[in-house]
Amino acid sequence: MLNTIDFSKFENYAGTTFKNKQLLRHAFVHRSYLNENKSSVLEHNERLEFLGDAVLELVVTEFLFKKFPTKPEGELTAYRSALVNANTLASVAEGIHVNDFLLLSKGEAKDKGRARQVIMANAMESIIGAIFLDSGYAAAEKFVAQHILLLTEKIIEQGSFIDSKSLFQEKAQENTGITPAYKTLKEEGPDHSKIFTIGVYLETELVVQGQGKSKQEAEQDAAQKALKIKGW
Repeated sequence: MLNTIDFSKFENYAGTTFKNKQLLRHAFVHRSYLNENKSSVLEHNERLEFLGDAVLELVVTEFLFKKFPTKPEGELTAYRSALVNANTLASVAEGIHVNDFLLLSKGEAKDKGRARQVIMANAMESIIGAIFLDSGYAAAEKFVAQHILLLTEKIIEQGSFIDSKSLFQEKAQENTGITPAYKTLKEEGPDHSKIFTIGVYLETELVVQGQGKSKQEAEQDAAQKALKIKGW
């Protein structure tokens, strides 16, 4: 399978060129692929994801700090969260065809739901980490600017940076007199790259489930879905 994937196509989609092509391939290797291909000389991409997460956060933080010199820390944090969360990264990943190049187990390859979205978001971080190692901070910053930072105005206009959890609590109390409760239903994946599934409840009613790379992100996802379901 690996030999049939033309990673140069990804470079064209993403507008980046790697000096070390092996590093580029490495960014797409999910742990599950190695479980089925134990003779592979490749490594999974979790260390690159760890690095890319830090690079992404720094690039976005510096950008927001300079772009909005009068905004308070809380608002900048909300903007940053909206730019780096799994939903945004997965959407960007779809735009540059990350899914076409992922190296997954047969089981993971069949899953097209939320778990795949999280895998694609993680791969975006791996790619950023790989670019950083291959060409330095400036190249990683350029990539993030081209594909993620340009979404800033759209996120602000759409209000997708708003704290959905706080808004759902406000609306729930206003409409039902009940304070929502959140319960962790499932944790999957290695410690470094878990996927959390959290349910939001109004007393005994499970309104909806949310998923994310952290409990906070999963709670926000659940609250955002709950607002839509309740029409609030």
